[in-house]
Amino acid sequence: MDNHSGVGVIDKAAALLAALEEGPATLGQIVTTTHLARPTAHRLLLALEHHRLVGRDTTGAFILGPRFAQLAAAVGEDRLVSAAQPVLTVLRDRTGESSQLYRPHGDQRICIASADRAMGLRDSIPVGTTMTMSAGSAAQVLTAWEETERIHRTLASARYTARDLSVVRERGYAESSGEREPGVSSVSAPVWGTAGTVIAAVSISGPAERMTAHPGTMHSTAVVEAAQQLSEVLRRTAG
Repeated sequence: MDNHSGVGVIDKAAALLAALEEGPATLGQIVTTTHLARPTAHRLLLALEHHRLVGRDTTGAFILGPRFAQLAAAVGEDRLVSAAQPVLTVLRDRTGESSQLYRPHGDQRICIASADRAMGLRDSIPVGTTMTMSAGSAAQVLTAWEETERIHRTLASARYTARDLSVVRERGYAESSGEREPGVSSVSAPVWGTAGTVIAAVSISGPAERMTAHPGTMHSTAVVEAAQQLSEVLRRTAG
């Protein structure tokens, strides 16, 4: 395939990124691989680093930057949302409770898909609703596998504890009752992305008088299986 598009700076940047696909490389190694002039390669690498398309490892070698992981996550989310509705509908029918899918949204979480209980008392969360990361089973799931620094920052204002998050990691799901809102119980489980990180949380929620103070006893299996199904969709459709 011809690697020349006719736009020189783009072709050179693409060559630099292709060189980094093989792993960390010094400037000298990149120059040898790409045959670009050293000043040109250095200037473009710094520009790519500014846009987080290139980064550095602990030795100072150039590596592909964190922006690629973010872009991959966005593509994964599109696949996730398209697959979510039938899974959430089955989960709702299986448990009799409203179901939701949340993803992190800065210091909050946002509902990106939902299936409401058709009738009776229910916890209705419209798509697009943003909610706190300091309370609720979905917040616990989205926090439990985060980096340590982010966990500590979230715990500073959370209604759950580090011990609670440890239990979430051990069980593979979270439950809460009256934590986010009085009288509301919920159960959530993680959706894993192809990069091995938790990218979303599948949840069901409803009145505590029906779901009880320990809703995981009744519903954890169904919620975990729904989350696993969505994780598998991402694995199958990756690439």
